[in-house]
Amino acid sequence: MFQRMSTIKIKDKSFRISIPESEIKARVKALAQQISKDMEGKTPLFLGVLNGSFIFAADLMREMTIPCEISFVKLASYQGTVSTGKVKEVIGINENLAGRTIVIVEDIVESGTTMRRMIEQLGTRNPASVHICTLFFKPDKLKEDLTLDYVAFRIPDDFIVGYGLDYDQQGRGLKDIYTIVEE
Repeated sequence: MFQRMSTIKIKDKSFRISIPESEIKARVKALAQQISKDMEGKTPLFLGVLNGSFIFAADLMREMTIPCEISFVKLASYQGTVSTGKVKEVIGINENLAGRTIVIVEDIVESGTTMRRMIEQLGTRNPASVHICTLFFKPDKLKEDLTLDYVAFRIPDDFIVGYGLDYDQQGRGLKDIYTIVEE
């Protein structure tokens, strides 16, 4: 698909490698070990937030050492490189969540609006507990009062692509994380 280069062009924007695949894999494995330890004796249900978290969720699940299940929910709040600030549920959850340990698996937490909305929706389903696991967190953008239980990377407020994250649906398949280069 894409050749691995330090700088790439997607549509009208240029991006440079900021986090190599090896570093991502190491952090995903460390998160899975921590979740497995923290949730020993439970069978957590991972709820991957589509589209961005699908690669992260799959890699995380493969590194887990305890029994777990996975399902996906699709929420949308992005257009191009800008969050619309409005979250709309596109695909709901069919599983019975009552008494379950839920781990929301998100690609990136910025304002926290998506997570707040999801936690509110999940709360009406009576789970035993809800935890947030995110690959990326932009602390400078957070507007909601959230507890992020598992964070792989704290990053600055730059636009990134790769490892499931996209720019106008392009770049999801990149193995490394690329940061936009302002021109």
